[in-house]
Amino acid sequence: MAGLESENDQKKTARSHGPHFDMNPQTPVLRISQLDALELDSALEQLVWTQFSLCFQNCRPGFLTPLEPELRVLLHLLLWRFTLYSNSATVGQSLLSLRYHSKFSLSPRYRPLSPRQKLGLAVLTAGPLWLQERSHRLLPYLGLSSQGSVSERESGLLHRGLRNALTLVAGIVKFTNLINFLVFLRNGRHPILAERITGAQTVFSKPNVAREVNYKYMNRELLWHGFAEFLIFLFPLINTKKLKATILSAVFGGESASGEGAREGQELWKECGLCGEWPTMPHTVGCQHVFCYYCIKSHSIADPYLICPKCGAEAGQPKLVKLEVEMTDR
Repeated sequence: MAGLESENDQKKTARSHGPHFDMNPQTPVLRISQLDALELDSALEQLVWTQFSLCFQNCRPGFLTPLEPELRVLLHLLLWRFTLYSNSATVGQSLLSLRYHSKFSLSPRYRPLSPRQKLGLAVLTAGPLWLQERSHRLLPYLGLSSQGSVSERESGLLHRGLRNALTLVAGIVKFTNLINFLVFLRNGRHPILAERITGAQTVFSKPNVAREVNYKYMNRELLWHGFAEFLIFLFPLINTKKLKATILSAVFGGESASGEGAREGQELWKECGLCGEWPTMPHTVGCQHVFCYYCIKSHSIADPYLICPKCGAEAGQPKLVKLEVEMTDR
């Protein structure tokens, strides 16, 4: 009877886990899929925090800043309660048909994480981030000492020692994370150190699963991002004003030349080529147009490759226009 009851319990457990229970945890998971799952989880946490912050946008600025680390940890635990604790999979893993498998289990079949493993994964993920944000405020509370010059000196030494110790520990943790990531690139398991410590291994949740994102789409995205970065690098090197003036002079060159020839020389000096007003302290830059001194000087400082907006000629050093006034008797 005891054997029949144990078999029934195993069947119930298998039925409760569904087809995921029969998955082979030894099937390797793509490294990019595991990293994509972590990125999706991070994006979800940032999205939840953004929506939470919008609830207090009408409050005074900096209202959430004193409690921001604690609120972020609270939201992280809230997401953990309804995702990883309930289904042994985060949101990013669920989107990519992945889930966690307990590496400490001796059975070759799939076994979900135990509650202790899930709790340890949550603490090791959110705890260091909170400690890093609050370490500078926790130090003053550790310096409880009596008054006096000697005690103040000892308190300063204690604070300095604790600060150096925290810096050393933070450096060791970062170096350990780097080593863990290099090992992950080598064997394809445990992209973060918390998964390796708690024994959480990423496995497939469905048999014969394929990536939802097509590689053709990924290649197209990579090409587009590369082309966009090339354009961002190229555009500042192009003098758009000069190019525009060259095109306009090539298209309307004949008409503008005839129009300018019909006007008298004095009429060109009645307005600034930049502001359109009567030129104050008229200056020229090498062409027949004149400009206000402050207009041409400010534009030349802002743009070293300034050109004349009227004719497209390259602007040289501003020179004062000398006017000759002819007096006639009436």
